[in-house]
Amino acid sequence: MRLPIAAGVATMATALTLYPLFNGGAWLWGSLGAVLVLTAVGVVAGRLALPGWSVPPAGLVALFVYLTATFAGAKAWALVVPTKESTLALARLLATGYTDIQRFAAPVPVSPGIALLTTGGVGVIAILVDLLVARFRRAALAGLPLLALFTVPAAVLPDPISWPAFILGALGFTSLLIADGRERVGHWGRAVLVRRAKIAATTATRETADTRGLRLSGKRIGFTAIALAVLVPALLPTLEPNPLFGFGVGGVGGGGKGNSISIPNPIASLKGRLQLPENETVLTYTSSDDAPRYLRIYSLDSFDGEQWTMSPTGNPENRVDRGRLPAPPGLASGTEVARIETRIEISDAVANLNFLPLPYPPGTVRADGDWRADVSSLMVFSTTDEAAGLDYEVVSTEPKPTTRQLKDAGAAQDPVVERRYLQVPGDVEPEVRALANRVVAGSASPYEAAVKLQEFFTKTGDFVYSLEAQGHGNSAMADFLLRSKAGYCEQFASAMAVLARIAGIPARVAIGFTGGTKIDKSWQVRTHDSHAWPELYFEGVGWLAFEPTPTGSLGQGTARVPSYTVQQPEAGPESTTPTTGPGQTSDTPSGGPTNARGNRFNDREEALLGGSFTPEESMPVGVRIAIGAGLLLLVLLIPAGVRLITRNRRIRALSWKVAQPSDELTARAGRRDVTVAAVWAELDDVLCDYGMARAPSETPRSLARRLAEQYEFDADSAAAIATIASTVERVLFARDPGGVEPLRKELRAVRRALAASVSRGRRLRAALLPPSTLRRMRGMGEGLLDGFDRLENIRLRRTAVRKGA
Repeated sequence: MRLPIAAGVATMATALTLYPLFNGGAWLWGSLGAVLVLTAVGVVAGRLALPGWSVPPAGLVALFVYLTATFAGAKAWALVVPTKESTLALARLLATGYTDIQRFAAPVPVSPGIALLTTGGVGVIAILVDLLVARFRRAALAGLPLLALFTVPAAVLPDPISWPAFILGALGFTSLLIADGRERVGHWGRAVLVRRAKIAATTATRETADTRGLRLSGKRIGFTAIALAVLVPALLPTLEPNPLFGFGVGGVGGGGKGNSISIPNPIASLKGRLQLPENETVLTYTSSDDAPRYLRIYSLDSFDGEQWTMSPTGNPENRVDRGRLPAPPGLASGTEVARIETRIEISDAVANLNFLPLPYPPGTVRADGDWRADVSSLMVFSTTDEAAGLDYEVVSTEPKPTTRQLKDAGAAQDPVVERRYLQVPGDVEPEVRALANRVVAGSASPYEAAVKLQEFFTKTGDFVYSLEAQGHGNSAMADFLLRSKAGYCEQFASAMAVLARIAGIPARVAIGFTGGTKIDKSWQVRTHDSHAWPELYFEGVGWLAFEPTPTGSLGQGTARVPSYTVQQPEAGPESTTPTTGPGQTSDTPSGGPTNARGNRFNDREEALLGGSFTPEESMPVGVRIAIGAGLLLLVLLIPAGVRLITRNRRIRALSWKVAQPSDELTARAGRRDVTVAAVWAELDDVLCDYGMARAPSETPRSLARRLAEQYEFDADSAAAIATIASTVERVLFARDPGGVEPLRKELRAVRRALAASVSRGRRLRAALLPPSTLRRMRGMGEGLLDGFDRLENIRLRRTAVRKGA
């Protein structure tokens, strides 16, 4: 009976970690009911001694009946017995729940379909746990299905699982192991007790072994392991970030959350935002040219054959408040640029956003807080602040390349760009490689190949926009390109970036927002404007955005095809169009003095070549080690601090009295002076700290005699300990002890005499790690464990019925 109950408790404790996934509690009560039903099935099976193989089928039947009664009772016979109609209703509800999960991002609203999926999943886990624990007697293996349940929120949510939820799940599994161990040992003779002597010695008459001592040891080990699992990671330094969900920034800068920042998987959360039923406002912005523009948040440069992710690169020392951002990679001094000023205001409702949405390429960012820039991608992030409610300004320098300049752009000169942005996994299907070569066939330049790729998705390839597409790995990409030809921005951006790399064009995927919709005097960006697009690299121009996703009413409504991707007629030699330098905007007059233009050109050249941040000196390793050692020392000195506070409190109490006594001396003597209590307690702790603990059977007088003789007290110290003993005896045993004088002087003399009789090492240990304080802490822990024991021993006792009664 114990094991099925422990299995149910462990399952439900682990299921509580699912709470961040849902917006509502209907799933919880449904799951709790399923676990209770299955636990009851396991208990009844144990009572009836049913074969182990029959319990899982019985559990599945019970779970089916429970789900029918809970979610399709109106179509069931007598609200419980499944019928054909109720089964079909459950199937439809199950399909609806699966669709809802695909549509919404966590936390999802708890619809009946989602509640059915969750309840059924928790029920299946409960059946597996009961099978392994109560039938196969493999409690440790039961951790596998529990771990499968535990990893669901860890895999879906961007934030780590909260420590209270982890502790509940760990306690559930620990209780399962303890129950299994108790059940096993209980079938053998009497256990060797490791618990304190207060455990009743009458257990020899019991029919089964007393396993409480072993159970206490198991609890100590389990609770200690859980405490270490929670506390140790918090004390360890941040490790190298995971490139899948982490953006490494190297070094330590600015304090705060450490040297890495955790971000949600941009691809995984993109579809959820697009399918949210509420199209909420994310941000608003105004620009100097009053034109819409894409706002990039993340830049994904690594494709592993399954999905696009960020490489762990960056530099935390590039603070945006130090001036201009690093120069845009690949932008040459002769390329015309337009200077655009944009003011962006993020909604207060945006959560967990540590990257700023920015037009590319940003040149200057003025934002409150500790914001840093990545040199290679120009993403701006923070390890301490969030973007919610932030109002900031951006000055961007958008390239305005001519068609001739793009056609003349050659291969990338930077070997890092070629090595990093042309990598294609070797397991990309040959059909995809053949398609890329076929689409760009006949192209005279990388630019023409890029335009052909964009037109393949938007015009000639017969692609359609659909949010029903699934997956983004190799097989899913091949199916999208060659067969289904239906997807949303993720599939289009990812596929074009892969095809561009196959065609020899450096490419990456950007995640952010489209330009949004003009309302009054500002542009408004909503959740449905979330977008992904490819960025392709051209030497001398840098990174340019392309738009392969169908636009307009049949695609993503606010997406726009860049003007430079539509080939324009080239200007003749007699064209009077001015050629502006990179320091001029496209509307800058060209009739100014030559030296003025030269000054502007030099300013821009300085921004491109020498305008990066002044590095902020990071904290030296020696200082970090010293700080860590100081923190460790403070932790180790906690017992010493507690001992010092306790001693000072007692010494202050030596000068006043109370009429209402408060501890065991009161119960024995009827009245007690707080001065004597403080002196006696302090003397007891001093003896413990110096390794001279008082025996329980020693009276105050015999203790004083032993100390004076054993440690050869001088006359003053012997008189002091005798005075203390006499005063304590009068308070304990005299009917009227009379007045009691403060004993501060006597206590000081005794403490000095005791300290002089021990070694210097013992005195140092008594000061830094006082055994009296450690003993008190250990007693508190044992009391807590005893409380767990008392709770566990609360049970309904069966009344024995004698024969003939």
